[in-house]
Amino acid sequence: MNNTQTNTGSKLLPVEPFDIVVFGATGDLALRKLLPALFHRWRDGQIPQDCKIIGAARSAMSQADFIARVEEHYRTYFPEEKNGADDWKAFSEHLHYCALDVASTDADWSALETRLADRDDKIRVFYLALPPSLFGPVSANIGAHKLNTPKARIVLEKPIGHDLHSARAINDAVGRVFPEESIFRIDHYLGKETVQNLLILRFTNSLFEPVWNSNVVDHVQITVAETVGAGERASYYDTSGALRDMVQNHMLQLLCLVAMEPPNDFAADTIRDEKIKVLRALRPITPKTATRDTVRGQYRDGAIGGKAVPGYDDELGRNSDTETFTALKAYVDNWRWSGVPFYLRTGKRMKERRSEIMIQFKRVAHPLTAPEAGHLHPTRLVIRLQPDEGVKLLLMTKDPGPGGMRLRYVPLNLSYADTFCARYPDAYERVLMAVVRNDLGLFMRRDEVEAAWGWIDGILSAWNADEMPCQSYAAGTDGPTQSAMLIDRDGREWFDDL
Repeated sequence: MNNTQTNTGSKLLPVEPFDIVVFGATGDLALRKLLPALFHRWRDGQIPQDCKIIGAARSAMSQADFIARVEEHYRTYFPEEKNGADDWKAFSEHLHYCALDVASTDADWSALETRLADRDDKIRVFYLALPPSLFGPVSANIGAHKLNTPKARIVLEKPIGHDLHSARAINDAVGRVFPEESIFRIDHYLGKETVQNLLILRFTNSLFEPVWNSNVVDHVQITVAETVGAGERASYYDTSGALRDMVQNHMLQLLCLVAMEPPNDFAADTIRDEKIKVLRALRPITPKTATRDTVRGQYRDGAIGGKAVPGYDDELGRNSDTETFTALKAYVDNWRWSGVPFYLRTGKRMKERRSEIMIQFKRVAHPLTAPEAGHLHPTRLVIRLQPDEGVKLLLMTKDPGPGGMRLRYVPLNLSYADTFCARYPDAYERVLMAVVRNDLGLFMRRDEVEAAWGWIDGILSAWNADEMPCQSYAAGTDGPTQSAMLIDRDGREWFDDL
């Protein structure tokens, strides 16, 4: 185990000793993301020896069975990593298991109390990898059993509720036990290197900030495309849909980071103060504008990578009107962004998996080259979040060689994998350590969550009022044709990476 260096060669600073309780420890999120993230941070020497990682779930199993399940899933999800038996044996000494009905107030909680006994001086993290309906009851039980020590923090997974009303109810319930500064509402997108780098790119390079406004920017596109379907999550997903599942949290957070004003510093609340201004400046989408500025879609059967896949209704086992795709045109009505459209699209079972932000600058006022030299493309800045994190600046240049003036559209490319290392801490690793360090900058404040829900509720109300149908699209495509029409009406087109 390396105690001082990450794989990048940069110095790694261990965090203070802590205990973390992962509620929902036998679920997909815990086994696929959270526990592997903790293993990676332990393996790299960031987690001290005097730490406990406690899994809590309803399943009746022994501690040995729980440890075996954690390792089995890790080997499944990270087959490329060859970690020996000694690594796992050492890490497993930190793992503990409690069979616990989190909504119950009976003696189930005594086992957890025993695990945490005489450790009140440690930082204590409660991670709720649970449905949002349980956030309030779990918080109440933590308070009733006096587990919320002065150093205790609680982490809430998205979604925080189903609408504005339920979000407020959850925030009230959790807030009765934990102060706001101890509540970490997680959006793992904010832990991605390229998302964090967006602030550095904007505010520490004199090249960009002077042109980051409606005078020079033509429009912004934010795309989050998935090739996976709803699958085993279809029953849950049917109560949510793409708008609630992706736009309300991930995509609006990305929009805020693109559109926010320069903060006075990088302190958590300074950044969050600027983000809330963007959310409050979003132009409402009403029943009069919803048909023109939004699209709802749902995938039918098709093929991904040459493999046939079923449609959403087939996965769900019944007909449904829940959207698995949505595209929106949004406006931030403030001085900086007046008149600049922000195009958002997200969907499941799309042609390729990618998440990216594209800022397109206005075309040159007067082209100097003859048409036969080649097509003039606008300058574009592309920030790729996944799968290959990086930044590209797409520019026009002369094609070298004799034979006259010929133009070529080429990228200046910063690939994180090529520039820094083969592997660096992923989003969940980063946000988990941020919780321990009490760094709230990567997490949403209550007013952010509620402002985002207020805007989303307006869209949902507009869809219901207009009885806006889902447009069908074949799995393995870029969504319904209405999505292309939405942006084509403005004389633009969706950007597909070069």
